[in-house]
Amino acid sequence: MTAAGAALRGLGAAPLLPRTGDDPPVTVPRDPAREAAERELSKPMYHENDPSLFQRALNRFWGWVDDLFSAASGATPGGALGLLVVVLAVVLVVAAFWWRLGTPHRTAGPAPALFDDRPRSAAEHRAAAEAHAARAHWNQAVQERMRALVRALEERALLDPRPGRTADEAAAEAGRPLPTHAGRLRAAAHDFDDVTYGGRTADQAAYLRLAALDHDLARTKPVLAGPDHPLPSDSPRGAAE
Repeated sequence: MTAAGAALRGLGAAPLLPRTGDDPPVTVPRDPAREAAERELSKPMYHENDPSLFQRALNRFWGWVDDLFSAASGATPGGALGLLVVVLAVVLVVAAFWWRLGTPHRTAGPAPALFDDRPRSAAEHRAAAEAHAARAHWNQAVQERMRALVRALEERALLDPRPGRTADEAAAEAGRPLPTHAGRLRAAAHDFDDVTYGGRTADQAAYLRLAALDHDLARTKPVLAGPDHPLPSDSPRGAAE
C-alpha cells in the first residue's frame, strides 16, 4: 500500500472506531474532507519519488511528438511509411534548392574592394577573363573584365591607383573624364556587384557588354581640361590616347 493510500485510509479510519449507541453519527462534509485529503497529500513525504520538473516537461514533449506523428501518419496515405516518404521528399527538395541557389548571401553593408591584395596588370586581368569566358564561367569572366577595365584606367592615369576602391566608386570617378560612357560604367559596376556580392549569375551577354565597354574606353579620348574634370594629382596631362 502506498503512503498516499495509507494517509487516505488514516483519514477514513475515524468512522470505523467502535461507537456506543448514545454517540451521535459522525458525518464529514465533502469539501472539508477533500481539503483535508489535499493537505495530507501535499506533504513532502508523499512526493519523494516524483519525477523532476525537467523530466515531466520532457515526457510531455515526447508525448506531443508522438501524438503529432500519429495524427500525421493517420492522415497520410500509406500510414507511417507514407509519412516517411513525404518527409524524405521534402528533404530532397530543400537540398536541391540549396544546391541550385547556393548559400544565401548577405547583401547589407558596404561593398568590399574591387581588387584583391595581389596587384595585376590590365592585360593579366583580361587574359584571366578570356580564359573564364572560354570555359563559360561567366561570373568569374565578368569580375575579371571589370577589374581589367579599372586597372586599364589606372594605367592610363585616368584614375589614381587606390587600394580599397569599390566598383561603384571606380565607375563614378571614371565617369568624369569619360562622360560619354558614364551610364555604361555605372551599369558595369552594378553587374559586378550583383555577381560578386548579390549572389546572382552572370551570362554571356553581360560579359560581352563589359568587354565591349572595355574596348570602347581604350579608344575614347578623355575630357581632362576644365574645372569640372581635374586631372588626378599625380597624372601627367596627355597620358591617355
